[in-house]
Amino acid sequence: MTDFAPRSLLYVPGSNARALEKAAGLAADMLIIDLEDAVPADRKADARAAMRAAVIAGFPGKRVAVRINGTGSEHQAADINAVAGLPLGAVVLPKVDAVADLERARGLGLPILAMIETPAAIYAARDIAADPAVVGLIAGLNDLAYELKLPDGMDRGAMGHAIQAIVLAARAGGVWAFDGVYNAIDDAVGFAAEAAEGRRLGFDGKTLIHPSQVGPCNAAFAPSAHAIAAAEALVAAATGGAQRHEGRMIEDMHVAAARALLARAAH
Repeated sequence: MTDFAPRSLLYVPGSNARALEKAAGLAADMLIIDLEDAVPADRKADARAAMRAAVIAGFPGKRVAVRINGTGSEHQAADINAVAGLPLGAVVLPKVDAVADLERARGLGLPILAMIETPAAIYAARDIAADPAVVGLIAGLNDLAYELKLPDGMDRGAMGHAIQAIVLAARAGGVWAFDGVYNAIDDAVGFAAEAAEGRRLGFDGKTLIHPSQVGPCNAAFAPSAHAIAAAEALVAAATGGAQRHEGRMIEDMHVAAARALLARAAH
């Protein structure tokens, strides 16, 4: 990847005109205009029209993607027609269980963010991430919890193996990895804890369902002042090869990681 991954990816219902208007002023790194789960079946056509009008009007300074309906959905063909030709940063494709599910979306010529939402998708994630059209994987943990028949719903501990498999597949394929949504929109403490955990697990950013989550998400996935200072000191001290630095051994790999952190902080 040559570009910096977005930290905060906010879903905006395509059928909600007020939300689309408000989204332009939010600090989310990427807006995902949603034509899938957030839009009832009888409003899909209205959502497509509103999405096109919003994208054409533009969101200055924002990366914009559209989540279309998945392979096998009766709505996907109309979604693809509506998205065709728009200046988007990506198309988000839900319920990607296999590389074959990418085929119709691939025809748009846009980068694809593939959602990994089922046990089958977990096992296929490495092949999906390796596909040339795919630039990132999104953990669809609500659907995954349902498919796994977890008694406590969104139990991240019970999905630990699957969550890490998504990150591993993304890194093996050289693409981005984005954490799933946090459903309790009034639980700021819980959101902050989950975002911090996602960063610790190696995700590049997190998908969001409410504007109130944008600021805390950006903070969680941005380098802290302490991390920046430590990276600057490490780079300044590095002389090449293995050496001792502040009580630990460092080598070129650590210097490269520090330089990447500083570049992201500057961005």
